[in-house]
Amino acid sequence: MSDRTAQPIGVFDSGIGGLTVVRSLLRHLPHENIVYFGDTARVPYGSKSPQVVREYTLQDAEVLLRYDVKMIVVACNTVSAVALDVVQRRAGVNIPVVGVIAPGAAAAASATRNKRIGIIGTQGTIASNSYNNAIRAIDPAIEVFGQACPLFVPLAEEGWTEHKATEMIAREYLFPLVQHKVDTVVLACTHYPILKDVIAKAVPHTVQLIDSGEATGAPVLGLLDSTGLRNPSTLVPNLQFFVSDIPFKFAEVGERFLGGRLGRVQRISGLG
Repeated sequence: MSDRTAQPIGVFDSGIGGLTVVRSLLRHLPHENIVYFGDTARVPYGSKSPQVVREYTLQDAEVLLRYDVKMIVVACNTVSAVALDVVQRRAGVNIPVVGVIAPGAAAAASATRNKRIGIIGTQGTIASNSYNNAIRAIDPAIEVFGQACPLFVPLAEEGWTEHKATEMIAREYLFPLVQHKVDTVVLACTHYPILKDVIAKAVPHTVQLIDSGEATGAPVLGLLDSTGLRNPSTLVPNLQFFVSDIPFKFAEVGERFLGGRLGRVQRISGLG
C-alpha cells in the first residue's frame, strides 16, 4: 500500500463555489483529508482573460503543493476550461489532476435523450467552448447551446436563493435554452448548485440539471483506487480551508455551500 494514502487531496477554486465540489468529495470519500484554497482576493476568474487565469492558476497550484497533496482537484470551471494543462505540468507525473469539465460533460452526454444540451456558466467558461468540445467528443450528434449567467455568482453569495429578482433573472438567462428545446442543462459553475431550485423553475420540469461538481466525486474515487492512493482510514478526516483575503465572509457564506460546519478558515499570503 502506498505510504502517500494519508496525504490530503488538494482542491482549489477562484473563491467560495468550490466548496460544492468538496461536499461531493466528502460524500464519495468521507475519510479523505482535504486542503482547500479559495482565491477570494482575486475572484471572479470567469470575466478575466485566459492569460490572467493561467497566471493565477499556477500560483493556486503552488499553494496546494505546499501542503504535500497527493492529488489536485480543480473545482473552478473557468480554470478547468482554460488552464488545466498549467496545473498538470506543475503537478508532474506523480500527482493526478482532475478538472470538473470532463465529468460534467460525460454526465450530460449520458443524461440527454433528445441530444440537445444547454451549458450555463461564466463568460470565460462559455467562451472557451470547452464543454461543447468535450460533449461532442463523446457524441458528435449532440447539439450544445451555451449561455453565460454572470449575475448568478453574486446572487448565490448573497444567499438570494428564493428571491423574486433571482427567479426573474433565471427566466431571462434560461429562456434561449428553453427555446432551443434542451432536455439537459449543465450547471457549469460551482456557485450554481446553490440556485438549483430557482434554475429548475425557469425550465420545463422534464429538463435534467447536471451539477458538474457533483459529477466529479465518482471519477476522483475511481482514480484514487486505480492509483493506490485511496486513504484506508476510517477516522474523521482533517479538513483545512485557506483563502487569500479576509476569512470572515468566506466562513459565513461557505457553510451554505459546503452543507456543514467549516471550522477554522485561515488567510495565506505570498501569492505571485
